[in-house]
Amino acid sequence: MTDTMDEVRRLLQQDDLPGAVRSLRPHAETAPIAELARATAALADKAGFTDLADAARTAAARPHEPQALYDFGYACVERGIPFLAVAPLREALGLLPDSRPLLTELVAALEDERRHAEAAALLAGRGDRLPAWPETYLLVHNTLFAGDLDTAEALLPTLPAPEDPQWAPARDRQAHQVRRSGRARHAQRGAGHPDPLGPADLRGWHHGLTGGLLGTLSPYGWDAGMTGRYAYLGDTFGQCRHGLARLGIALEAAGRRPASVSLLPGRSDRILGLAAAAVLGLPAVPYEPGRTDTLVVAYDLNRCDPDLVRTLHARADGQILSEHATCWTDPPAVSADFSTLLCQFVAPPWQDDDRSEEEIARDIAAADPAPDGGDGAAPPDPDEAFRAFVAGVAPGWLAAPRDRVASPGPVPSSRFA
Repeated sequence: MTDTMDEVRRLLQQDDLPGAVRSLRPHAETAPIAELARATAALADKAGFTDLADAARTAAARPHEPQALYDFGYACVERGIPFLAVAPLREALGLLPDSRPLLTELVAALEDERRHAEAAALLAGRGDRLPAWPETYLLVHNTLFAGDLDTAEALLPTLPAPEDPQWAPARDRQAHQVRRSGRARHAQRGAGHPDPLGPADLRGWHHGLTGGLLGTLSPYGWDAGMTGRYAYLGDTFGQCRHGLARLGIALEAAGRRPASVSLLPGRSDRILGLAAAAVLGLPAVPYEPGRTDTLVVAYDLNRCDPDLVRTLHARADGQILSEHATCWTDPPAVSADFSTLLCQFVAPPWQDDDRSEEEIARDIAAADPAPDGGDGAAPPDPDEAFRAFVAGVAPGWLAAPRDRVASPGPVPSSRFA
């Protein structure tokens, strides 16, 4: 750890705070906690996080005191570096094994690190002693997000209604996720998927967890860890046109025919919305939150005004939200009903194009809708299989609020650090 601490100091002297944080990750659960805390204090001082710096220094001085360890771990989670919270919280829980706050905070750190199977095992290890709220709820959540639908389905009926009404939305969201996942598995079987809701069924799990339809799977890097997602995407008119073709298939297969396309105010949203209106043969109208029976088109919801996005959480009657490029590492505040693709970063094809929105939209509508052939390693994703999947899940589609889902779920993908 001494060499690592030297590396942290060197990177901090170079004002490379992200690099200093990354340098600690390989040692976060093997280094002595006192040394880990001292390194974290140095990071926190550089970042101006006084709360974290104070908690880290206290833990460095008292590395066997449960409260000091809890405060240190809690501050790490709150400041967005949960990987540094796992070791101190695990140590504290070993000292106070019956502590519910320590258990739930350790579960929170593991969840934020997408280590759902470990979180589920930790909770399941309590057996019949596990309280219902929030611990059994968290067990169902992490079991499902680890990819074990059968166990989640068996656990869900054992979870009683919460006494605290603040947990009621979470209970409803979880019930929707478990039931949707079951329908998605059945639909993928009908669509001929080789392993429905297996560790590579991105479309099935995306629908089960978010309620949305995933129009396309990345044809690049499938065997290099991407599993249908993009990391960085330099978008093209053809990709946008292919996405609109898949959107049309989804609407047809689900028996939906909106009366209009609602244009959000952003330039990219208006371009894609105008193209969607042309391709689908629908009139384009300005977005109004209460407008019913309409298709709302976004290019990237993370680039939209946050106040506007919040109006999309509760769906107006017959309203469908389509997003072209959905960020899977930092999901938007609402989950779209249809996403063309999942990516980490995207560069719109018109970012340096000064032409009018209408001209660019016409070029998208006229582009070749054929899918990108990719690198040849991805499994086929024919229109017929997508159509069959949408038809299979259509009765439950658009039936729940558009809740944000922070975790990518059971299907892993490589990402930029």
